[in-house]
Amino acid sequence: MSGTLTFILMAAAAILIILLLNFYIKWKAYGESEHRQKLARQKQQEAASKGLLINCPLCNTPLLPGEDLISRVYRPMNVPDQLCTISGCPHCFPNPEPGIKRICPVCHKEVPVKDGHLVARLFNKTSGKKHVIVTGCSQCSKKHP
Repeated sequence: MSGTLTFILMAAAAILIILLLNFYIKWKAYGESEHRQKLARQKQQEAASKGLLINCPLCNTPLLPGEDLISRVYRPMNVPDQLCTISGCPHCFPNPEPGIKRICPVCHKEVPVKDGHLVARLFNKTSGKKHVIVTGCSQCSKKHP
């Protein structure tokens, strides 16, 4: 009888330890995600106060400092006018976040993720700044050379 009672108490203690560990892991993961969200909000507020926020031309999501557009620039870098393609930002390319739509700013149609991109001209100014003008997407720029 005492052996059975000891076995039951040990099993109950093991189950209790497993439940407490599970609760601790979930609580810790929740705290870390909340901490990351708080840091992202602080960075966004600091960038907004400095006027550094820009939006992705495809999904119109504000980009935090350190988040870059995924693009390709063609021709040598020493010419003032270059062709470039913009695939998107970390929020919309290669896997769009839920609720994000990739819309062309020229034709206002949805741009596919797999083989869609924006076609743009990149102007390198003599002061070192760069300026980009979007001329269309992979769908609407097929019609216009």
